[in-house]
Amino acid sequence: MGFAVDAFLRRLARELRPRVAEAADVLLLRLRGDMPELWEHEDVAALALEETAGHLTRFLDILDGRTDIADVQAPPEALEVARRAARRGVPISRLLRAYRLGHMILIQLVQGEADRLTDDRELMNEAATRLVETAFAYVDRGSEQVVAAYQRERDRRMQRQLLLANEAGRRIGTSLDTARTAEELAEFGTEDFADVVTVDLLDRLLRDDGSAVPDAAESAQPLRRIAQSSVREDDANPAIATGSTHTCPPESEEAQVMATGRPKLHRSTRPGSAHGSALLLPLRARGTTLGLARFLRYPTTLPFDEDDLLLAREIVAVAAVSVDNARRYHHERATALALQRSLLPQHSVEQPAVDTASRYLPSGERTGVGGDWYDVIPLSGAQVALVVGDVVGRGLHAAATMGRLRTAVQAFADMDLMPEELLTHLDDVVVRLQREAPPGAGELTATCLYTVYDPVSRMRTLASAGHVAPAVAAPLPAASPELWGPGARWSVRFPDIPIGPPLGLGGHPFETARFELPEGSVLAMFTDGLIRSRGRDVDSARTALSDALAHAPDAPEEICDRLLEAVLPSDRCDDVALLVARTRALGPGRVAAVDLPADPAAVAGARALTARTLTAWGLEELAFTTELIVSELVTNAIRYGREPIRLRLICQSSLTCEVFDTNSTAPYLRHAHTFDEGGRGLFLVARLAERWGTRHTRDGKVIWAELPLPGRSPAEGAEGAAR
Repeated sequence: MGFAVDAFLRRLARELRPRVAEAADVLLLRLRGDMPELWEHEDVAALALEETAGHLTRFLDILDGRTDIADVQAPPEALEVARRAARRGVPISRLLRAYRLGHMILIQLVQGEADRLTDDRELMNEAATRLVETAFAYVDRGSEQVVAAYQRERDRRMQRQLLLANEAGRRIGTSLDTARTAEELAEFGTEDFADVVTVDLLDRLLRDDGSAVPDAAESAQPLRRIAQSSVREDDANPAIATGSTHTCPPESEEAQVMATGRPKLHRSTRPGSAHGSALLLPLRARGTTLGLARFLRYPTTLPFDEDDLLLAREIVAVAAVSVDNARRYHHERATALALQRSLLPQHSVEQPAVDTASRYLPSGERTGVGGDWYDVIPLSGAQVALVVGDVVGRGLHAAATMGRLRTAVQAFADMDLMPEELLTHLDDVVVRLQREAPPGAGELTATCLYTVYDPVSRMRTLASAGHVAPAVAAPLPAASPELWGPGARWSVRFPDIPIGPPLGLGGHPFETARFELPEGSVLAMFTDGLIRSRGRDVDSARTALSDALAHAPDAPEEICDRLLEAVLPSDRCDDVALLVARTRALGPGRVAAVDLPADPAAVAGARALTARTLTAWGLEELAFTTELIVSELVTNAIRYGREPIRLRLICQSSLTCEVFDTNSTAPYLRHAHTFDEGGRGLFLVARLAERWGTRHTRDGKVIWAELPLPGRSPAEGAEGAAR
């Protein structure tokens, strides 16, 4: 019977072979009716007929004895269908169900042909049993090969997606620049994933520089096209230009995606549509919707599937965090920069000692605002203090610390402290701030260069707490221009000054240096951001600064521009504060001084000198008040001080009376009782003078008082003092 069954099956195969295409159509028609979802993908459906005919041919080869069931291979079209199904995210269960349905339909087709060939019921039963066994064996073997092909493609696809996700993390967000991050997302998306990528951010977020987080749920939120990229050159003129704003209608898919925060996979069904499929994804970070990213594919490109949507979500999540980081960074940097600039001098201070100009340049985008500062502080006796400092660190904390230190320096300067004493007190302030700082606040140290210039003696006194030395330029003698080259106008040097430890170490002494400056000299004080960089050593930078300063013009403003242009490093990673001062000298005609004996009779001589001097200066109307002040100050020095005693009058933006003695004990203001014989002198001085105070020197002290000049503005007073 077995031989008869074999012969019958071979005959059945020969009868069916000419009608394989017809049978494949019938089988495919029935399969399409039972599983219409497989025909959603056009390229898969296009291979279905060839795949079905291939399966029929393989099965007939087994019935005809041409192929052993153990050696049978699934048709190449079947393996390709499996790979395409994997690429489109078709579940493997759908393919296996198609094989089961195809197996049933195939048996029905063959069984119907067998009924036509014989009436032998016994032969038919044996043949049917053999057909079912063979069909099951073929389906099992073909399914194994199809599943293996599907899984290989699936693994390859998942590996590619993993590599793309990792590459996205490496290439997106390389800077703290919002626009650049969006451009990196668009460029990366069009390399091997999409044909067109657009990135839109909420316009209010950009206009507010991140200071306010917009509510994406509000309708008609204006969006700004930040970046877009396309694989086609003919997309060079898109409908929405980069940098322009647009609004998505509330009922649009884009608006719904942004409002709900849920991405959407869209396949166009409109004929002639420019794009075949699209992924719409909200840019969300830390619970906030920042914008929208679109990934588009042309109709000629493989459409997006659910796996592509998962990959796009990972890529966009990386970009969204980077955009939010950039937004937060720029908001913090803008706040810190605003605080920094508000704490720096807002305008130049009128004083007769120096002409000044200054510059502050914040550091690069990635490093944040630092704590560099400068200051010009008028002092008593026509002197002026010039200060440059640098707080270690970045951001709001550094800017706030800078403001506290600048305030402390101003307070100590008002006490007329000598430079080394001022830095000692400032060091104590930094130590106290360190103690008050919360745990984990980081290092708190600073550097400071404090200088005092006296236009009467033209002496410069300075002390440094870990700060770089200034550059000093004196007018170049006309007989020696060859020392600095053609066109040089200044001889430049970096004075050898003792540089103490940075502020915050505590308990270390500071030293001062004193040197005389020719009238019209230039002093350039700066923070180390001007001369330090990764690609240049400090000596080369100092040489460049010397050469630029030697050929600089006269005006401090122009000198600042010249130094920044010539010396500022291209790879700058630190803040820069620059203070340029050109010195003036107070002419002898504006200063009167006399040494007095410790004798009460000398008071009359001091009053007479004061009257003569004020008459020579055209300040007769101040004579009575000034004589009273001089009388009280000289009397106080004779009574409580020690010789030598010196009276000095200075006419500059105001009239200053100074009395020096070698007793370091400072007087203080008090209210005298009714029957007290003394105690009213300083009270009288305080009432008559605009300002008064005590300035300690290394030899003693100076008690000074200032009176405003009648009918003369501070600027006019400064000009007169310089003459």
